[in-house]
Amino acid sequence: MLTNKSKHLLYIFIAIFLFSFLTTSYCGTTGKLAGVVSDKSTNELLIGVNIMIVGTMMGAASDLDGNYFIINVPPGLYEIKASLIGYASIIIKNVRISVDQTTKIDFEFVEESVKIGEVVVTAEKLMVRKDLTSTEAKVSGDQIALLPLEDVQSVVNLQAGVMDGHFRGGRKNEVKYLIDGVSVNDAFSGTSTLEAEVSTIEEVQVLTGTFNAEYGEALSGVVNQITKIAGDKFYGSVSLYSGDYVSSRTNVYTNINSISPVDIKNIQGSFSGPVPGLEKLLKFNISGRYLADNGYLYGQRQFNPSDSSDFSANDPNDWHIGATGDNKFVPMNISEKYILQGKLAIKVGSGRGIVLNALYQNKDYKDYNHNFKLNPDGDYKKFQKSFLLSASYSHVLSNAAFIDFIGSRFETKTNQYAFENPLDSRYVSPDRLRDSGNNAFLTGGTENWQFNHNTQTYTGKSDLTWQINHIHQIKTGVEFNYHNMEYEDFQIVIEPSTGNVPTLPTPGSFNFNTYKANPYQIAAYIQDKIELDYLIVNLGVRFDYFEPDGKYLKDPNNIAVLDSMLPPFPDSLMEKATSKYQFSPRLGISYPITDAGAIHISYGHFFQVPPFEYLYRNPNFRIPLSGNFPANIGSTLGNTDLEPQQTIMYEIGLQQALTPELGITLTGYYKDIRNLLSTEIYIKNNFKKFSKLINQDYGSVKGVTFTIEKRFTHYFSANLDYTYQVAKGNASDPNDAFNNASANPPIEANKQLVPLDWDRTHSLNFVFTSGIPGNFIASFISQLGTGLPYTPSLQNQRTGLENSDKRPTYFNVDIYLIKYFKLFAKQLSVYLKVYNLLDTANEQEVFGDTGRAGYTLELTRSQEKPRGVNTIGEYYTRPDFYSAPRQIIFGASFAF
Repeated sequence: MLTNKSKHLLYIFIAIFLFSFLTTSYCGTTGKLAGVVSDKSTNELLIGVNIMIVGTMMGAASDLDGNYFIINVPPGLYEIKASLIGYASIIIKNVRISVDQTTKIDFEFVEESVKIGEVVVTAEKLMVRKDLTSTEAKVSGDQIALLPLEDVQSVVNLQAGVMDGHFRGGRKNEVKYLIDGVSVNDAFSGTSTLEAEVSTIEEVQVLTGTFNAEYGEALSGVVNQITKIAGDKFYGSVSLYSGDYVSSRTNVYTNINSISPVDIKNIQGSFSGPVPGLEKLLKFNISGRYLADNGYLYGQRQFNPSDSSDFSANDPNDWHIGATGDNKFVPMNISEKYILQGKLAIKVGSGRGIVLNALYQNKDYKDYNHNFKLNPDGDYKKFQKSFLLSASYSHVLSNAAFIDFIGSRFETKTNQYAFENPLDSRYVSPDRLRDSGNNAFLTGGTENWQFNHNTQTYTGKSDLTWQINHIHQIKTGVEFNYHNMEYEDFQIVIEPSTGNVPTLPTPGSFNFNTYKANPYQIAAYIQDKIELDYLIVNLGVRFDYFEPDGKYLKDPNNIAVLDSMLPPFPDSLMEKATSKYQFSPRLGISYPITDAGAIHISYGHFFQVPPFEYLYRNPNFRIPLSGNFPANIGSTLGNTDLEPQQTIMYEIGLQQALTPELGITLTGYYKDIRNLLSTEIYIKNNFKKFSKLINQDYGSVKGVTFTIEKRFTHYFSANLDYTYQVAKGNASDPNDAFNNASANPPIEANKQLVPLDWDRTHSLNFVFTSGIPGNFIASFISQLGTGLPYTPSLQNQRTGLENSDKRPTYFNVDIYLIKYFKLFAKQLSVYLKVYNLLDTANEQEVFGDTGRAGYTLELTRSQEKPRGVNTIGEYYTRPDFYSAPRQIIFGASFAF
């Protein structure tokens, strides 16, 4: 008799065998060129026409029906040449190949006797993609270079249906980010911790609809960043810029009138080309960037962390204020980032050969904490290092089939602390955090916890694409991910009994959590792209398996018995988490209604394992009965037996070209979301509430997007997209149920679906670019949206249903002006970027009693001076409630 685990392993083996046997492409990094060849005068289909991609070894010959195809083409702009004896050759320039897309190029030949010579044509972007079966946006690196955009995330946020990283109403960690087909999501947090620099991008593919079966571990969307491969000639560029935040709102932003042109500084460069002496074998691409931003949220060092004050007396004249700070202004949302990237292409065989890729990012930053405004040195500093190393090999089996192999290692290391050394003498007693009273800035003290985690993910893939004929393209693959996780959080203990000297608790105690885990995942898929003249179908299915490698507490009601134990705990109290697996069907259909229009419908099931921080949180199962602990530390139990979260997505859309330069797209979508994370409430010792993470939350999203696109002709291009969306659920955060139960008085759980925190009902994006390429370019981006929801409250007590009211409308304009010059026969450009051109005070957070960021009823209710050094008005002036003020950047770039 097989055990349950043996059965699971058997299922895995059978699934992988079947998928592998049928044939085996990892997340798309190439596209396809296809078309029909005919005689222009007779319409006769031509056989044996040679079609070549100029400058490469890729090509094909037309078959008996005049059809041809070339697969495994990296994205980019190409020149295509078609030739046949007796006919004039045809060259088509500026043909763009995109990821996971069939580019249709038909050739009509004229007999050479006509004496017209070689025919040269420039390809134009088609306004309708007939093989599009779900919503997808593709932005080339050339397009990004003409817009006021600093990173890939800003490119993503411009797409219809995306709101600040939320895809069609989903949570932020439901999106999978890829670089050259390799995932760069940190398995611990579920979010992307690494992105390619925009200067290295060949194309960004943004999937917000029902994506194909080759993409897994994502509920809401996929972002695929394809980086450039070097050409046959050397190319380099250097770019520098500097700037600062400029605003007249000195009543909101401390120190904003102190303008320094180097508060923001950026230096970046790249160099690519063939390796000297090995030009036909090796090509390289290296780039680097340094970016430092002092931010726009400042504090003032009136106090040092060790300062002690006494505000206990009723008469303010009797207060003791022990301020020893130097009163200097200190940036409190500072960031500094280093990025290095290298790519080496080794020409082996007739395919793309071997490609080695390395990407490193080091980011140091701080998040603004309003309470530390006068004691900025006591707050947390954050550090994140990410490193991706990958190797891929593409082996061509025939003109119709190629197989990809890829191996990668991705690591994210995150640290958070006030001072790196936990025994640093600058750590002080937590009593200093209690010197001042309510509505008062801290006059001393340090954050006395440290958080450290390191996640390493090792990935291996073997995939194959097979163009069976000009109708069917089979893609199938298998993937294995092995995770190595290390985590710790601990409190620096400072007590009179130890002479107020920092000490560390015992690992495994209430205030020292640590764990290691090695979960792994296996996936396989198969899909068929069926391309007929009158119908295109994407049909596929995906299999995912997850082994959590962990145990969970059988009955949280018995948690008190663990207080006298140290891990590992007895099996009588623990249960091993079971393996999880599921099949996900995907279907997309495109029906061309005319030469200038197409309708598509799509449907799919999508699963995603919860971020690992929720599976392994509080591994020592410690629930202290007293003491001050950071959020979710000491109050929530992780659950290694969590089920994958699920979304079922439906979509219908229309593409229509109004003219060769102008097109519209209309799309409707619906998402049914189940098994989202929530918390279940328990009570320890009859009074201490705590929670356990479970699959319980749910939601639904429905929406419509409308896009008008005018491609770049007559010196300008424009894109306007509008999104109407209703995103509702029973909770916006997995911890909502526990937070509501812990409130005083407790808040009743929602009995109905309520707007989610990121539910922006109406949003409008407008992008405009004008100018003469190579001479002068001006572009701007304008965004308009209804306010996000908030919960009305008075004196911290709800006065309405959750998220039943709206914040003010959001509006923003960014501009980019660039002028090109010739210097030593090379290109020099100077530019100006202004973000938030109108210095609009967008209210991102609001007070619950007024629904505004600049005013609260607390200012009229509280007549007593806070027990601290500030006034009540100073405390309730919240610069962090607003979006960033105007940012002005001047820069120059030199390409050689």
